[in-house]
Amino acid sequence: MAAAVASFLLGRGAQPCGTGSRRLTKEMVENADLVLGAATEHREAAVRLSPVRALSRAFTAREFAQLVRSEDAAGLVDPTARFPALVKGAAARRGVMSARAGDIEVMDPLGAPAEQVHRCLVQIDEAVERIASAMRTG
Repeated sequence: MAAAVASFLLGRGAQPCGTGSRRLTKEMVENADLVLGAATEHREAAVRLSPVRALSRAFTAREFAQLVRSEDAAGLVDPTARFPALVKGAAARRGVMSARAGDIEVMDPLGAPAEQVHRCLVQIDEAVERIASAMRTG
């Protein structure tokens, strides 16, 4: 799996070195303006660590990508002003839009065949690009 991920990243001009995971802590959640996980269980873990802070700031990456709208930050050019507006708009939209869990989660690729690993990477790439596009617009 590591070779497939490295190849995918290199194909997009990114360097795979230095990537890794770490355990989510309450301090991380409380200091974050946005918490993105791969699956709803990751989002729920953030909310359990800091319910008040994370409830409106924790999403799966694909969920946030579906909910984020550049018009929520219309007229705001400064990224430090755009970002909170985008997060707030996505949080407000969450209850209105319904999606099946499979539509907002990235399947765990651990131990999966290369084709499934690639599919996961494409899902993540698409979500990140949509989020980045909303941040850039304006």
